[in-house]
Amino acid sequence: MTNISDSNLRIYVACLAAYNNGYLHGAWIDADQDVDQIRDQIAAMLARSPATEAEEYAIHDYEGFEGVSISEYAGIDSVARMAAVIAEHGALGAGLLEQFSGDIDQAETALQDCYHGQFASLADYMEELTNESITIPEALRYYVDWQAMAHDAELSGDLFTIETGHGEVHVFSSR
Repeated sequence: MTNISDSNLRIYVACLAAYNNGYLHGAWIDADQDVDQIRDQIAAMLARSPATEAEEYAIHDYEGFEGVSISEYAGIDSVARMAAVIAEHGALGAGLLEQFSGDIDQAETALQDCYHGQFASLADYMEELTNESITIPEALRYYVDWQAMAHDAELSGDLFTIETGHGEVHVFSSR
């Protein structure tokens, strides 16, 4: 698993009172930090707003989330949790968040309970799993279609994969 703690997981939080009055006022905030720290930085940004009674904000941009979408009005708790998963697991964490439509609990459960490891392909996983389970006589080994087995396992819904790079396929049980 890739650790990208040096990544730039950030959100651009804008003051809505200023925005609605024609001013662009906001701040880039590191999303991979404690929720209270993020909230303190949002409060400080709102306090500096050129608009009076600045209380509401929205996330107008983000970066470093590896393709995971963040809603304009996403809760800061969930943004911080998503950032933590991506900071710890990199593209794999982001892929799981996408797989489970942003459900952080499901992504974390899959990592803890359903992860089988990283392989060059799902076919390589199927070959390793089969060789650990049974002994295939050498004379028959060349007749086994690992690609077909992998295809069937994926179509059946028993397994799913997250590809994080060329020759980097992470295999998970679906159940």
